Amino acid sequence: MPDTIRITGGSVGARPRRGGFRAAVAVLCFFGATAPAGADDAINPPTFDISIAALAQLGRIEITALALLLGILCFAVVTAASLVRTRRRLAASEAAAHDETIALKAEVDRVNALLRSEPQILIAWAAAADEPEIIGDPALITGADPPHRLLAFGTWLEPDKAQAMESSLAALRAQGTGFSTTLTTLAGRPIEAEGQIFGGRAILRLKQVDGVKRALAELQIRCQQQFDNSDAMRTLIAALPSPIWMRDDAGKLVFANAAYARAVDAKDGAEAVERGLELFDQAAREEFLRARETATSYRGRLPAIVAGSRRTFDVLAFPARRGSAGIGIDSTEADSMRAEIKRMIDAHRRTLDQLPTGVAIFGSNQRLNFYNAAYRSLWDLDAEFLDQGPSDSAVLDRLRADRKLPEEADFRQWKAQLQDAYRALEAKEHAWHLPNGRTLRVITTPNPEGGVTYLFHDVTRRLDLERRFEALIRVQGETLDNLAEAVAVFASDGRLRLFNPVFARMWKLDPAALAERPHIEMVIGWCQALSGDDPIWQALRSTVTAIDGRGSVTGRLQRRDGNVVDCTTVPLPDGATLVTFQDVTDTFNVERALRERNEALEDADKIKIDFVRHVSYELRSPLTNIIGFADFLADPVTGPLTERQREYLSYIQDSTNALMAIINNILDLATIDAGAMQLDLGPVDIRKTMDGAAEGVQDRLAQTGVLLNIRAVPDIGSFIADGPRVRQALFNLLVNAIDFSPGGEVVTLAAQRLKGAVVFSVTDRGPGIAADKKDKVFDRFETHSHGSRHRGTGLGLSLVRSFVQLHGGTVTLDSAVGRGTTVTCIFPLGEAGERTAA
Repeated sequence: MPDTIRITGGSVGARPRRGGFRAAVAVLCFFGATAPAGADDAINPPTFDISIAALAQLGRIEITALALLLGILCFAVVTAASLVRTRRRLAASEAAAHDETIALKAEVDRVNALLRSEPQILIAWAAAADEPEIIGDPALITGADPPHRLLAFGTWLEPDKAQAMESSLAALRAQGTGFSTTLTTLAGRPIEAEGQIFGGRAILRLKQVDGVKRALAELQIRCQQQFDNSDAMRTLIAALPSPIWMRDDAGKLVFANAAYARAVDAKDGAEAVERGLELFDQAAREEFLRARETATSYRGRLPAIVAGSRRTFDVLAFPARRGSAGIGIDSTEADSMRAEIKRMIDAHRRTLDQLPTGVAIFGSNQRLNFYNAAYRSLWDLDAEFLDQGPSDSAVLDRLRADRKLPEEADFRQWKAQLQDAYRALEAKEHAWHLPNGRTLRVITTPNPEGGVTYLFHDVTRRLDLERRFEALIRVQGETLDNLAEAVAVFASDGRLRLFNPVFARMWKLDPAALAERPHIEMVIGWCQALSGDDPIWQALRSTVTAIDGRGSVTGRLQRRDGNVVDCTTVPLPDGATLVTFQDVTDTFNVERALRERNEALEDADKIKIDFVRHVSYELRSPLTNIIGFADFLADPVTGPLTERQREYLSYIQDSTNALMAIINNILDLATIDAGAMQLDLGPVDIRKTMDGAAEGVQDRLAQTGVLLNIRAVPDIGSFIADGPRVRQALFNLLVNAIDFSPGGEVVTLAAQRLKGAVVFSVTDRGPGIAADKKDKVFDRFETHSHGSRHRGTGLGLSLVRSFVQLHGGTVTLDSAVGRGTTVTCIFPLGEAGERTAA
């Protein structure tokens, strides 16, 4: 009996699994079996040697374990056999696949050869791949650019076409939607683009179009361009604000845009065509048709009614191969604007003609386009020469020949520099000093449309005024510095602007501190050290700093050193205030002395008046007795008198009556001076008052041989006044006129009623009054004989003026030497005084 047992395992028809075989080997080795070294379980069946001792040992294992071990052993044997068969089949499959791969590569080579034989490009995307596979030469499309630029459609297609390609390609890859289109590159090459799904891939084929297809593609492109151009033209025509229409050969309307429809009150152009609404009248349409028949265009200006208003259109109609087309351009606003521009230009020219500044406008051709009257007058040029539009150079040459331009050493260079204004961008200013002594300020302004505008300002007078002003300022400065008055000028902000040395000396101020322009408050504080807090300083502060109501302030300051200063402010037009201080200490002292003397004189005059009034009253009583006794003696009842006694008594009566009149006048004047004269107002009959005054001078008329003429209308009426005082005034005027009239002359007493006044006048034919004596005839105790035989007391005319003035009237005197005198008294009429005789 052998010591070992050999176990061989194999498989039939299937390749054993390498793992299961190895598991079985592991189990057998565990029990002491050994396998030949280097055995390949995939090719040769495995063989195991197990000793009998091992088997005996196995026999001692329980029957259950032995059965399990035998089962495992059988499974391992079967598995090993299956693995062998599988390996054999795999080797056969690999050989077949190798042959098939070689065949497929050959097929791919043939396909690539076919694809590359045509000028096309294939771009393929796998299902989950982002980077595509590109087959073909991209230079066919993008030139020498890198291949990845092929998918940047915007680099070789128009923007709209590039966007359409991107959208179609996105739909192809996402949804499998195929497309086919013909494109034109930016270089003008027609390209056929086709996209489809093939073999689970998205394929884009780009192929150049040649032959008939190329011609067809070009025709399609041209057709599309024509459609686009036509659409653009229709869009433009529809949007134009001018009416546009088309007509057929018979002149019937076949097209109208929106502006045409609005002009004929149609909803749109189609409605206007359907209803045959015409914008122009029949005569205009016949002219359109005649122009179409003669194959000529029509140009003209036609009226039309648009929206109820009359409009004017510039009409252009052109013949076409079939029918005609026209456009109407509304020129109503243009005509109005053109007329308005013409009016503005005319007004501009008229305005420039009124300017004192010389204006000359030269066009871009350097010829004169416009000049005003001041320019022609400035240079004294002929209008015929200027109206010819001479060149700028010709005008300058003529002015130079007339020696009206500045004397320049190099005239050509000077003229060239002046004419640089035609190429300048900004205005320039020049100063011309002419040979005749005038100075001109010349401004050259380049015009936006070309050319230059010359402005000539004669500044001779202004420069002269500036020189005079500067001289005047210097003179005024010297004058202020040498004035005896202290002068200070405060600006509107209250600061000191100007002062003279007297101001600093008068108030003992530091000129350096005043030069710093201190405020009025500070100046007043400095001055109050000498004058104290006088109320005039507050008034001065208010008038200097006030905005409105800047009145003048005057006042007098009595300083602590005994000096007296008068202060006066004068508001200046620029808002400043002039303040003057004048030292009136001497004047004040003299004035005070004169005032005291005047008060003494007034007291003396009052004493004199009181004395005269008292003496007059005292004289009046004995004089009254003398007059009474004289009248008593003159009465025949007292007894007879001799002729000599009667003559003496007559002298006594005349003298006493004259003395009584003088005393009464003195008393009246004293009463008036004392303000105690009261008028007894009442109705005064004008005619009776004149007769009463005339009756009082009858004895004088008889003695002098003077005649009296009374002139007044019978119905002159009456007025409100003090009757006795009016009669007394007329009596005094008559006495004065009779006394100064030669014998045989006529004295005239006249009265007339004017509007608002009653006027009395007394006229004599006496010697008259010299002009230098007229102002004194109404003064008291002033007597002037002027060759007359009488010399009065000088109280009559003064009393007349006082009575008339108490009534609110006036007295005037008209006299000349050798032609007599007329004294006129005017009594005003109040409402109560405007009465007439019944």
